[in-house]
Amino acid sequence: MTIPDYQTLMLPLLKRAAKGEISVPDIREDIADEFSLNSEERELLLKSGTRVIDNRLHWAKIYLSKAGLIVTPTRGRFIATSEGKSLLNRNPARIDNGALTQYPSFLEFVRGRAGSSLGGNDNSSEGAGVAQVNSTPEEQIDSAVNALQATLRSDLLQKILKNSPSFFEKLIVDLLVAMGYGGSIQDAATELLGRAGDGGVDGVINEDRLGLDRIYVQAKRYTDGVVGRPEVQAFVGSLVGLGASKGVFVTTSRFSQQASDFVKNLSQRIILIDGQRLADLMIEYNVGVRVSRSIEFKRVDEDFFSDDE
Repeated sequence: MTIPDYQTLMLPLLKRAAKGEISVPDIREDIADEFSLNSEERELLLKSGTRVIDNRLHWAKIYLSKAGLIVTPTRGRFIATSEGKSLLNRNPARIDNGALTQYPSFLEFVRGRAGSSLGGNDNSSEGAGVAQVNSTPEEQIDSAVNALQATLRSDLLQKILKNSPSFFEKLIVDLLVAMGYGGSIQDAATELLGRAGDGGVDGVINEDRLGLDRIYVQAKRYTDGVVGRPEVQAFVGSLVGLGASKGVFVTTSRFSQQASDFVKNLSQRIILIDGQRLADLMIEYNVGVRVSRSIEFKRVDEDFFSDDE
């Protein structure tokens, strides 16, 4: 079973809160059992490192509190209010955003969150708008980031293919140095063995700044097709001839399944980097990209508001 969305979690969360003061960690496993989540689903993380199930329970709790159905008497803990227990006494089959719009405090929360975009004081339109949102704010951010990342990845590969083979050679050096290999760009560049114009670059780069170990590099700037096992096998043969034990094969396209399977059981350590991973590494290590916009997210500092005196 998939992880239920935060609206589906509202009713089971409120039922548990009606029994006494609880926290999200208190009920996580119980609710996971109720929905028959497997171990992978229980540990699935957002990009922020928060468990998906915890995040959804957290937002179910927030929305219920905005409707006045639960309160938070102490940090991280919550309990159902008389209004929340009254709702449960009506035996609802489900509690979701649409059901919460009957509470004025929740509508005020919706108006404050959406600003003027909801169009005045039309409660029905406000309820319909918020009821359609099944993902939590963090999940919406992750989804937007993934979409932007996919677009950027595609744009990077297109830019690479439009440039010259010598540019691709420089790109590989820049990336490896940014990842901590080869010392400086100048030091790394002097080790290149490739021939400009051959569509790729072969070279040796230091694994560390002292040159205690070396990595053999091959790159293929393909515009279409895949890199198959024969090409990878030839690369491994080159490693054997050089007495090398580590290699990185980079391509702008992708590797066949046979090529990927071939390197799994070799005595040499071979890393295959396809176009998608190449673009991801460029983004991660800021090669060929720059920050366009940075957004800072803040949350309440609970320690600031704790009264220890």
